[in-house]
Amino acid sequence: MAQVPIQTIHRDPQLFYWILLPITVVMILTGVLRHYVTVLLSTPPKKLDKKAMREQRALMHGIGLRTNYHVLSKRAFNIRRDALISAYESGAYLKAPENRGQAPPNPLSDPSSMDGMMGMMKNQMAMIIPNTLIMSWINAFFSGYVIMKLPFPLTIKFKSMLQAGVATRDMDPRWMSSISWYFLCIFGLQSVFNFLLGSDNAASQMAQQMNQMGGTQGPQMFGPGVDPDKQFLAEAENLAVIEHYSVLDDVEKRLLEGIKG
Repeated sequence: MAQVPIQTIHRDPQLFYWILLPITVVMILTGVLRHYVTVLLSTPPKKLDKKAMREQRALMHGIGLRTNYHVLSKRAFNIRRDALISAYESGAYLKAPENRGQAPPNPLSDPSSMDGMMGMMKNQMAMIIPNTLIMSWINAFFSGYVIMKLPFPLTIKFKSMLQAGVATRDMDPRWMSSISWYFLCIFGLQSVFNFLLGSDNAASQMAQQMNQMGGTQGPQMFGPGVDPDKQFLAEAENLAVIEHYSVLDDVEKRLLEGIKG
């Protein structure tokens, strides 16, 4: 059986010192700078009053009950569900029950909403501007360079990801271009930033993206422009249609069957 010849590309060893190492160092320093810029630009969160806190916690209580009802007995679940449904439908947990039934205020007229949007815009600019500058720098000085070869085999699907900026068709997918090393650093330096800045840092773009995806639940549930009364009524309907079951049902029989088996 004929073996596939190993593809060899003669590269200058100085590429490691003049391309790969500078890109890595610049990416780390940019991440550290982004972290401190984000910390300086961030505004301290405003304190919630007791009524607003009760409104949020009451809705989270219903969501928690709907998610973990299977650990409760049927009687305990029914007591909690009936109490929450009654309070949700009567508006007992609303921060401003006198505004029930009215349209929510315009988010653009709310100062807290404007502060939140400005904070999001600052974080986006702190992430977009450095990335744009670094990509322009790499495209201007290091475009078209093949800097390294990965030590493990890859399929052809990785070719477009690892060889960006190098217009070749027959090159082994293990070879990596300079711009591809930049993209790899974006997603691979999270552990380095965690070591330098701690786990709660603003430099890791992977963490920022996860926070943005996971943090959208808060503004949708409690943010300006959202009617809390509709949220409570919807959660009351969700609780009312649950068919309860408990993980403790027939636990004695299951235990005895396990012992016999």
